[in-house]
Amino acid sequence: MEIKKVFNNNVVLTQNREGQEMVVMGRGLAFQKKAGETIEADNIEKTFVLDNRGVSDKIGELLREVPEEYLTIADRIITMAKARLGAGLDDYAYVALMDHISFAVTRHKQGMVLRNALIWEIKKYYKEEFSIGLQGLDVIEEETGIRMEEDEAASIALHLVNSRVSGEGLDAAVQIVKVVNDTLNIVKYHYKIEIDESSINYERFLTHLRFFALRLVQQEKADTPPGDDFMFTQVQRRYTAAFSCSEKVASYVEKTFNWTVSNDEKVYLTLHIHRVTSRQKLNSRG
Repeated sequence: MEIKKVFNNNVVLTQNREGQEMVVMGRGLAFQKKAGETIEADNIEKTFVLDNRGVSDKIGELLREVPEEYLTIADRIITMAKARLGAGLDDYAYVALMDHISFAVTRHKQGMVLRNALIWEIKKYYKEEFSIGLQGLDVIEEETGIRMEEDEAASIALHLVNSRVSGEGLDAAVQIVKVVNDTLNIVKYHYKIEIDESSINYERFLTHLRFFALRLVQQEKADTPPGDDFMFTQVQRRYTAAFSCSEKVASYVEKTFNWTVSNDEKVYLTLHIHRVTSRQKLNSRG
């Protein structure tokens, strides 16, 4: 296996038979070796296959400052996330998690514990990612001997959310949480109710809101073709309370993010709002 780049004595960049870049690790794997030379497969202890060619260089840069154990930690967390989330994670997650966790552990050793201001929202709206974050704390403890606070699980969860936002940046993940939280508050105040967060309708609404917020963050436009407003008119007439609420959401989005909510978006918002609130009102009467 030919070396493309040496990151340090234990980590090199190479590629497999399919031409995919691989970061491979092994004790003393690259000792006194350079690009163009070969390494023995028997000496490889861990392999990281990357789809994004630019990521390997960033990993290499980090490995000049950060111990290899943080690449192992990142890989274990990402492997868990891929298995549980059933969705692709951007390769840059390796870099983001390596960098973040190494810095977090350093801060922890210095007695600096930073609180995650979004921990409540992350626990609530990204339960699966937060659960993986908690498992990530176990991984960190196994690899470093340090037990981090739950706030760190929330930070790991945010990085996973960000990775699924296709490289929009961590600010985008934070913004998505804000949009979801603010929209739910608008619904609660409009109807003067507490939503049953254990209901399937709430989960459906939450899923829709996440994608709605993602489109907002990415500034995607969903223009409705001229004359294709039959459903919009029907929903507006049939679900007046829910439609009024969706208009409040649209107004909030336009004022806060300068993003125009299309009629299609209002239709789906109205239907989800009606579904989650009508069931809630029936239950409260009983």
